[in-house]
Amino acid sequence: MTRTTTTKRIGAALAATAAAFALGIGGASIADAKIAPVDISCTNNGGHEPGGQQPSCKGSSLTQETENQNPAGHAPRGHN
Repeated sequence: MTRTTTTKRIGAALAATAAAFALGIGGASIADAKIAPVDISCTNNGGHEPGGQQPSCKGSSLTQETENQNPAGHAPRGHN
């Protein structure tokens, strides 16, 4: 085997390893999106939203309604 062939094979192996590592790191960042409950509305004892109420409840006898959302503000399938 010549020196050039050996160098090419080592270079190809290093490139393949670097590509696999980069793809593994990139894929992990997408899968690690944090899903957290977010306040979306309040309901009173009758099941209606009180007028002028913000998404977070401010008062007694109100029930807080939440929705699981990812950082982009979307509700992912299967999490609600």
